[in-house]
Amino acid sequence: MEAFNNLMYGFSIALEPINILYVFAGVFAGTIIGMLPGLGPISALALMIPLTFGMEPSSGLILMAGVYYGAIFGGSTSSILLNAPGVAGTVATSFDGYPMAKQGMAGKALAIAAYASFIGGTVSIIFLMMVAPLLGRVAVSFGPAEYFSLMVLGLTAVVSLSDKSLVKGLIAAVVGVMISIMGIDLQTGTERFTFGTVHLLDGIEFLVVALGIFALAEVFYMLLKGGGGKEQPRNAIGSLKLSKQEIKQIAPPIGRSSILGFFTGVLPGAGATIGSFLGYSMEKRLAKDGDTFGKGNIKGVAAPESANNAACTGSFVPLLTLGVPGSGSTAVLLGALLVMGVSPGPAMLVDRPDVFWGVVASMYLGNIFLLVLNLPLIPLIAKILDLPRPLLLSLILIFCMIGVYGMSFSVFDLLLLLGFGLLGLGMRLFGFPAAPLILALILGDIMEESMRRALQISGGDWSIFIDKPISMWLLIIAALSLTLPLIKRVMARRSV
Repeated sequence: MEAFNNLMYGFSIALEPINILYVFAGVFAGTIIGMLPGLGPISALALMIPLTFGMEPSSGLILMAGVYYGAIFGGSTSSILLNAPGVAGTVATSFDGYPMAKQGMAGKALAIAAYASFIGGTVSIIFLMMVAPLLGRVAVSFGPAEYFSLMVLGLTAVVSLSDKSLVKGLIAAVVGVMISIMGIDLQTGTERFTFGTVHLLDGIEFLVVALGIFALAEVFYMLLKGGGGKEQPRNAIGSLKLSKQEIKQIAPPIGRSSILGFFTGVLPGAGATIGSFLGYSMEKRLAKDGDTFGKGNIKGVAAPESANNAACTGSFVPLLTLGVPGSGSTAVLLGALLVMGVSPGPAMLVDRPDVFWGVVASMYLGNIFLLVLNLPLIPLIAKILDLPRPLLLSLILIFCMIGVYGMSFSVFDLLLLLGFGLLGLGMRLFGFPAAPLILALILGDIMEESMRRALQISGGDWSIFIDKPISMWLLIIAALSLTLPLIKRVMARRSV
């Protein structure tokens, strides 16, 4: 009953005319930004900070929160249509969304993404409303050892789902970790894998790798296969309607991934990207037709889309109840709150309930706005597939170059983009999965930092990772996720 009263109080703030306008403006801007590869929510949120000067803290955070989850919502568009993830949290969506678009089901893929995002966001808001204070205390119990084990589990879960070869999946993951540790080691000042150039001292941006491995590699692959001069077939959008059978197929994955995504987002440092990969991995493992994932399975779109939006909402738990940002985007939100004179933390629910519950209530409105905005626009957005193939490839290339160059205004980054495009092409031709590399790139820094902190706490004693129960069980599950597929293959060969 108390949660309901708090929510009604939040709606009294969110339904003020000016705040309704801020919700709509935020999710609309976020959706457009998410569709464009290279911009991302971090840049957009940073630009929004000056606009929030003079606003009420509740209104300012409502606007910025709308941009944040709107960008995650909109990022699926470029992932599905162009295989160019607009934001990191929609990389997993491209695994099945883009094959669906190539099969003439772009409209259906975009519709599934919209419905899954709406349901995932709504479910996570309910969880946020009911259990935020409790989950805030649970998140504190995760120390460096637990975080390291969690990252290992996330990585092994994706590696173990490599379609053809577990060895190739492990190789891709190792390459991803190697890329993630390039640059200056912040703790020791040691240069690692810089090859004597100053351009690599700060490491390599995720966007450069993601756009190269996915979007640019796709351009190269089309050209190599002689498709550069062919036109896309007309009417490639397909129907937006879902049959009863399709609804039954995606309903359980959406429900499971929404819950998994929310609890993943609660953990500081996890966020929408890891949540989407975990959701995708879980559904591929549970599905009877798991071997069709990566070839246009509708569950492969529904699962990551519900998980990433749920994790996006879940990331507000550590931000608002602990003052701990779980990602770069929530770090910007934390800075904005401090600028507005609000200190997130355990006392926020008492000191500034208007900010906390106003934002929670605004998310209900924002998810409705996102659904109403996106569904009618799907036929128009999907028209991009009707562009002549040479023009489409040129647009993908231009978006990639603008997105990468706009981050640092460095020509060297464009050369890196080309290099990762060729790497992605080679991986595709020789059957190396891209997912383990991308996830290892994301998790590499967190894994290394957590491992170092744990060893510093234990005085160099590696048993800290198995002395702590949560860490131990996470590592056991990670080991099983790698060994069980091998055992199954051995048993299958013996039974033949």
